[in-house]
Amino acid sequence: MAAATAVDRPGTRAKVRYVRMSASKARVVLKLIRGKSVAEASEILAFTERLAAEPIGKCLNSAVANAQHNEDLVAEELFISACYADEGPTLKRFRPRARGRAGRINKQTCHLTIEVARYTDDELDEARRRNELKDEGRQKRSSSRSSGGGDRARRVARSRAAEAADADEAEDQTDDQVAENQVEGDQVDATDADDTTPEATDDSADGSTDVDAADEGDAEAMAADDTDETDSDAEATEEGATDEVATEDADGDDAGDKN
Repeated sequence: MAAATAVDRPGTRAKVRYVRMSASKARVVLKLIRGKSVAEASEILAFTERLAAEPIGKCLNSAVANAQHNEDLVAEELFISACYADEGPTLKRFRPRARGRAGRINKQTCHLTIEVARYTDDELDEARRRNELKDEGRQKRSSSRSSGGGDRARRVARSRAAEAADADEAEDQTDDQVAENQVEGDQVDATDADDTTPEATDDSADGSTDVDAADEGDAEAMAADDTDETDSDAEATEEGATDEVATEDADGDDAGDKN
């Protein structure tokens, strides 16, 4: 039995010719979407970072549009039955090199082909059942997360309340300890003050007595100095008067001799 060719395959086909990239680069992306549903393939191409994803996405959209327009098919019931890339003509370019030589540059092209077909009724029923199970699983997970989230919120609230109570208790203990230390310090200060008060009184009394004695000695010394100064002034005055009388007597004697 001969193998079915591309013409004999059922489905709607779209082609993009002379794409400016090598067929090997396009095949890497085509492997990702082969056999996938149209919706899943479109999502994969939207998040593929390779440059071949753009022309392949355009070819896929063209194939879906052909199926909707020509075959009256629904896009949600289509899948990629076949996709391949054929080599196209190679564009030859040259670059000058050393010693008058020319370096050859081959710019490869390719032809993209994507075929879409409709799922069978059994496959559609199976796909719908799987989707329903997925939806139920999502709902259960969302409900469990919501209930678990409420439990977690309550646990977090209880733990935070316990932490706040512990912090308040620790703060009260710290305040009590500080108050006790302050009372003990005041008692120690009062005891030291009582012990040092008589000594301070005695020291102050002794200090005042010494100061009074020193003041009396200074007063006596100052009085003696004043007395000495007064006697010295009196003696100087008497000597001055005696010298004046002697001078006058001498002058009188000289006058008598001249007469």
